[in-house]
Amino acid sequence: MVPTWQLRARFALRLAEMYGSEVPAYHTLVDVCREVNDETAGARGEAGLRLGSIERVTAERHGAIRVGSPRELAQVARVFAAFGMLPVGFYDLRDASKSAVPVVSTAFRPIDREELARNPFRVFTSMLVTEDRRFFDAATQERLEAFIAARELFGPELLAVADRAVEQGGLDEGDAERLLGLATDAFRLTAEPIDRDWYDTLERISAVAADIGGVPATHINHLTPRVLDIDELYKRMQARGIAMIDEIQGPPDWEGPDVLLRQTSFRALAEERVFRHADGSIQRGSLRVRFGEVEQRGIALTRAGRDLYDRLVVEVDRRLGDGSTRQDVAREVWRESLPRTEHELALQGLGFFTYRVTEVAPGGNALKDLLESGALVAEPIVYEDFLPRSAAGIFQSNLSDEGTRDDAQAGADYDLDRLAELVGAEIHDPFDLYGAQQDASLREAEQQLGLRIDTALDDTDS
Repeated sequence: MVPTWQLRARFALRLAEMYGSEVPAYHTLVDVCREVNDETAGARGEAGLRLGSIERVTAERHGAIRVGSPRELAQVARVFAAFGMLPVGFYDLRDASKSAVPVVSTAFRPIDREELARNPFRVFTSMLVTEDRRFFDAATQERLEAFIAARELFGPELLAVADRAVEQGGLDEGDAERLLGLATDAFRLTAEPIDRDWYDTLERISAVAADIGGVPATHINHLTPRVLDIDELYKRMQARGIAMIDEIQGPPDWEGPDVLLRQTSFRALAEERVFRHADGSIQRGSLRVRFGEVEQRGIALTRAGRDLYDRLVVEVDRRLGDGSTRQDVAREVWRESLPRTEHELALQGLGFFTYRVTEVAPGGNALKDLLESGALVAEPIVYEDFLPRSAAGIFQSNLSDEGTRDDAQAGADYDLDRLAELVGAEIHDPFDLYGAQQDASLREAEQQLGLRIDTALDDTDS
C-alpha cells in the first residue's frame, strides 16, 4: 500500500517534471533556489532553518490552477483529497487588484503538522465567478457557463480512483501509478485548438477569465519553489537575464522577524498554442499566461497580528508617492509598528508559536513570565497559506492588459461558507489550524511543568 503522503510527494515530483518540460525557465528558477538555499543555510546555521529544514524547504512546492465552475471545483477537491490535500482558507481576488481578476480561491494542502513535515505540497485553486456583473454581462455569462459545462477536466476513472485512495488511506502500487498518471495528465497543457475569437472576447474582459473559460482544459499556471532569501534570488535571476516582475510582493525585507509570505516571479513567457479561427483554419500562435513564481515563507500571524499587518499595508499605500520605493516605505512603517524579535511577537500575541519546555525552573504560571524566564521557548509556526493582495499582485504583474470592469454593477457575494457549500467539503480556517497547533503545544507543556499556564496575553488573538 502506498500511503497518502507518499502519493502526495510523488504527485508533486510528477507535476514538477511535467511543468519543467513545458516551461524550461522553471529549471533555472529551481537551480537558483537551490543555490541560494544552500548558501543561506550555511551562513545562518540553525537560526536560518527555524521555519523548516533545508530538506523540507528544498522539496517544497506550491502549484496554482484555475477552474471555471462549482462542479469543476468540487471535482478537483476529490482529486486533491486523494493526496491528503484539503481546502484551507478563502481568498477573494476580485477586489484585491485594480486589474480584472474575477476569481475566488482556496488552497488545497495537508492540515496535520506531521503531514506538512513529510511533504507540504499545496495547490492554490481559483474559480471563475461567472455571475459577477462587474465583469460579465448576461449574454457572456450564459455562453461562458455553457462552454465550461461542455468540457471534462477530470474524467470518471480519475475521480473513481481518487475516491478509492481517500477511502483506503492509500493505494496499491498499480492503482497509485494510475492515479498519478491520470492526475498529472489532467493538469498538462492541452494541445487541442483554442477558439481564437472566443478567447479574444474573454481576454478583453480579463486575461485570467480567458485562461480559465477560453480553453478546453485546465493546466498548472505556476509551480512555486520556496527560497530562504528571496531578495538574493531576485538579484541572481536578473543576473542570469531572466525578466522579473517589478517588485517582491508582501512584507518588506527588514531586520525583524519574517512574517507571512513574500512572493515574486519571472514574467510570463510566450508559449506556442494552436488556434482555430472563424474560417475554420488551424494556425499556430502564442499566449503569455504562465509565469515562474517563487516564495519565502515566514511566521504565521494571529488574528491580531494579521489585523496589524493589514493596517500597515494601508499605511504603506498612504505614504507612497514621494519617489520612495514600496520596499523603503514598508521598511519604515514596519520599524515603527512591528516587534523586532520573535520573542516580542510571541509576548504580544501577534504570532503563532509552539512552546518547548526547558530545564529552567518556572517563575510563575503566566505565559509571559515563563517566556521571559526561559522556562518556555517559543518556536515559530510557519505560515502555510496565502495573501489575496500578493496573489493578485503577481497575477496583475504578469498581465499585458488590465481588462475591464464596471464597478457600477453589483458583484456576487462569496465567503468561506458559501465556497464550502460549492466544494461540498469543509474549508478549514487557517487561524483555527494554527491555533490548535499552538494550543496542543501549551497543553503538553502544562503536563511537563505540572501547572496550568495562564495564556491571557493571546487568548483573544489566537
